[in-house]
This record gives sequence, C-alpha cells and structure tokens, in this order.
Amino acid sequence: MKYKLIALDVDGTLLSDNHELTEGTMETIKKIAEQGTEFVLCTGRAPGSSIPFMKQMGLEGYIITHNGAATVDVRTEEIIHEFAMNPHGLDSYIDYCHKNNVHFDVNTTFALYVQGAAGLSQEALDLYGKFMVVPKELPGWADMSEPIVKFTVTGQMEELDKVYADWSLWTQEFNMLRSGDFFIDLMHKEASKGAALKKLAEKRGIPAENVMAIGNYYNDLTMLTFAGLGVAMENSPLEVKAAANAITASNNDEGVKLALQKHCL
Repeated sequence: MKYKLIALDVDGTLLSDNHELTEGTMETIKKIAEQGTEFVLCTGRAPGSSIPFMKQMGLEGYIITHNGAATVDVRTEEIIHEFAMNPHGLDSYIDYCHKNNVHFDVNTTFALYVQGAAGLSQEALDLYGKFMVVPKELPGWADMSEPIVKFTVTGQMEELDKVYADWSLWTQEFNMLRSGDFFIDLMHKEASKGAALKKLAEKRGIPAENVMAIGNYYNDLTMLTFAGLGVAMENSPLEVKAAANAITASNNDEGVKLALQKHCL
C-alpha cells in the first residue's frame, strides 16, 4: 500500500456531529491497519479525549494532540514531543479576556485549567464533558508544574470573530488559529498539526508522499498540505477544500470511510 501513515482529524472528520464513530468507519480503519498502515489521530483534543477512540478502534501507535502542540504514545502515554509556550506571553491575552468577558482555558498536555473552575456554569461543564475533560483551578504561573501547550478561548462565532480581528493586530509571539467555529487557540509559534505530523513521519522513517491526511477545518491546513495526499471533508470551508488534493463526503456521511476505501483498499 502506498500510504504508510494516515492522519485523521477527529471532530468534524472522524466523528459525526453527534460525536459518534460509526461501525463502518471503524471496520475500514481496522482492515487497513491490519495491512501494516499506521494511523494517528491529529486533533485539537487532549490525550484523555483522544486515546479512547484509538483504543475503541484497537489501535496503538501515537496521537497528535492540542493541534500539534503535543505528541503522545497511546500505549504508555509517554510524551514524545511537545511545543512549550512562554506563559508570561499570555498575560496580555488574559487581561483582554477579563476586560471583555471572554472565557479562556489553559492546557498542559494532560490537564486543562480554568480560573474559577469550582464556579463554572452547568453549560460550561457540559461543554467540557463532551470532550471528556474535567477543568482544574488555574494556579499562578510559578505553580504550574507542567509546560503549557495551548491557550483556548471559546464563545459565539460573532464574539470570536472580533477577538480574532483584535488579536490579529497584535505582534504575535504565538501561533493563533481558528480550530472550530467556537474556538480560537494560541500555541507555540512553531506548533501545528503539519509540523507535528512531519516530526512523527520522520521518526517513523516515512516520506511525505507515503502520508495521507484527512481533515475539515483551518487547523488541518498544515497537515493536509504536508501529506502526499490531503483529503478535505465535504463539510470543510472552501479554503480548506482548495488546499486539499481530494474531497470526500461529510463527517455525517462517513466521509473518512469512503476516502479510505477509495485510496487505500
């Protein structure tokens, strides 16, 4: 088989809008994995909300999490690589969030921190629950024992459009991207799904032409353009479709399964 490493985005790609992984998609992935192809989930999610899907599919190997900021071994949960942020560089962003009542959280590879975690609304807790996350109280920078890999703000699309426009005028120490309609992420300047996938492919001795990637959003652009075959979902924005080599059906129509059947079986 030409493709030795296949990277799959999770939300909006592998999963339906109901956050479900279909039996048909799972069986197709298992069939290709049995032929020796490695699969890696390449997602904005944390390891705790990504590894369960790998285990559900009977896969080991690696996951690329936090939009490329951390790569983790599925079996041992060892951190293979992470792009650590300068926490003090986040102070002005946090001040902005406080002044404009914008919700934010701070992520290490395995934990998520929120100011006032104990007082979060049920709506906020339900949102985190969808991603299998339990927020912890954000300590001071001096008391953070693990490197920070991602800073995320959440809100309505119109609210985040303004945040993105405002922050785009700032001198950027970080990589800023829209990882979904309701999310903006800040990461280390060099962190991206494409950069992490490139590092993993090199570690596995697999050239780019033998890598396939499937995704649906702006945070997937770097991995779609790195891979020898980049496939965009039908539910992708036009810019993402334009950057891909091929387009498959939507996440609600088993687009991942159909792409894998077409290009790998």
